[in-house]
Amino acid sequence: MENKNVINNLIIKQINKSNAIAYNKKYLAESSDYDFKILDNAYADTAKLYASLKMNIINKKCTTPNCYFENVRLKQLEKAPQISIDFLQNIAAELSTVEDPNFDVNNNYEYTVANSILTAKPGFSRTDGYITALQLNEDGSQTIIFDGPMFESPLVINNTALIALLESDTSLVASTPDINKDMLRLLTEVGVFSPSDVLENGSLKPNARISDEFIMTNSDGSYDYEIIEIGGGKGRNILKFDMDKIDKKVTPFINAEVAGLLSSEQETVAAWNVYIAQGTSVEEDDQMAQNANAGSKSWSYEQDLPLSQDKKVLFESKYKDYFMNNYLKQFTTNQLPAVREDAAVFDYAEAKQAKADKFIKENS
Repeated sequence: MENKNVINNLIIKQINKSNAIAYNKKYLAESSDYDFKILDNAYADTAKLYASLKMNIINKKCTTPNCYFENVRLKQLEKAPQISIDFLQNIAAELSTVEDPNFDVNNNYEYTVANSILTAKPGFSRTDGYITALQLNEDGSQTIIFDGPMFESPLVINNTALIALLESDTSLVASTPDINKDMLRLLTEVGVFSPSDVLENGSLKPNARISDEFIMTNSDGSYDYEIIEIGGGKGRNILKFDMDKIDKKVTPFINAEVAGLLSSEQETVAAWNVYIAQGTSVEEDDQMAQNANAGSKSWSYEQDLPLSQDKKVLFESKYKDYFMNNYLKQFTTNQLPAVREDAAVFDYAEAKQAKADKFIKENS
């Protein structure tokens, strides 16, 4: 089923985003009926029912003592229009998640089909065999039904069930957290940059540098540079960072971030499937034609929720790797010295020999 979700979601996504339909002469020549008349059909007989109930009460021809049933049904009918409006708005809002740029295609594809029907996407009209209907139930609840060629069976959603889900902070369709936004914020909070390098809007200055306390030094307090060759027999110094110290500093902040994310396990699964599982780079994620990079490592919403402890631990570890490799690494790689004379280009062979001689002298 998971593979079917990925395949069908990607197909629908590609169709909806493609301009190819504009060049389909057969499609352009035929009419498409998107008027499902959801409310008209649902309320077609309510006026007659309402009048009948009223007359039974007036004429004392009720089916229950004190006309209890009739009065209950009247109140239900009076409240029904607002319930329908709220229900349809909730459905539309929940289904709209499938159109997010970082939507996890491991979500149930039938919600993508339902959204395509409600938003009148080409190929999902009544003419194409799709139907959607709203039913007013005798218990006062309401049910919406979606059906058509891409559904294995009708998709049925009751408004009271949906309300219960929403009130428990659960969604029909899992939204994917904005990992880039979260990690850029986290970058300013992990304590490896000076507060003066953080702008008022919460972002880092373009020239932000990791604080000196995390830079390796020699026994005399001078910077312990790494020498790299830049070509032509020339070399230059770059800073060396105490990665163990940095790791100890950032880990508590990352653990707290992950704990917050795990409070919504749906979003955790989405983040895992779209970003974290494969350990890809931000650039690779951005360049992907679709966000399904977890592949065989994907977690299932139906089978893996609630998340087991081992998956939570794995997510925390991979989340940290993603942060370190994609966000923090750029500040610890090939960083030039702040001291101007130490940043100058020099003869590579001479500098390597001088460094070796110094090491031998200090350790002899």
